[in-house]
Amino acid sequence: MTPLRRFTYRWIVVPLGAALIRFVWSLARRPRVIGTENLEAALAAAPSFIPVLWHQHQLFAAKWLLEQRPRVTPGFLVSPSVDGEIGAMLVDRFGGVAVRGSSSHTGARALRDYYEALVKQAVSPIITPDGPRGPRFVFKPGAILLAQMSGRPMLPIAYAASRAILFHWDRFVIPLPFARIVVAIGAPRRVPRTLDAAGMRQWQEDMTAELRGLFARAQDALADRG
Repeated sequence: MTPLRRFTYRWIVVPLGAALIRFVWSLARRPRVIGTENLEAALAAAPSFIPVLWHQHQLFAAKWLLEQRPRVTPGFLVSPSVDGEIGAMLVDRFGGVAVRGSSSHTGARALRDYYEALVKQAVSPIITPDGPRGPRFVFKPGAILLAQMSGRPMLPIAYAASRAILFHWDRFVIPLPFARIVVAIGAPRRVPRTLDAAGMRQWQEDMTAELRGLFARAQDALADRG
């Protein structure tokens, strides 16, 4: 990276990006969170865990996780490319940990780096099991493999907004101004150390159902509040 590019990223692009994210966060009402006891259960079992959420739910699920510091240190997968420096700087600015790797091109390396962060640094690396390119709402096996290798639990998370813009392939959720938000936290899920192909498929199906169910719970909670 050239000095000029680093200067531009650090003093122009990243501050503008961080301000935009904070602005979007500030427009919505403070989220209502259901299932906080499940975070406590995850932390009682281990110093770190694996947050799993659909790609479309990153905006406020990540915000909630960042608000749990210092008890939780969220990790974010960031591309190892030069342009990935923008993401890494943003993550650092918000108090997270950047795990450099690509789930598309360096999946095995990303899994190894996630393991190192999870077990040795007590980082809780956020995994979007249908991202970054889809298909939408398909729970790929990476998070399950990481939970199996590390012995750390997965913690499923979803959120719903009363009014939102949905865009891109995954219908990424950006709440409209003054929208109500509900974040739903599921029970921590531990994966057995031994798992055959059929068992892996069953876990994928179960976790797909879990995340869909949490999203429905969040929507129901919005409806209950009128």
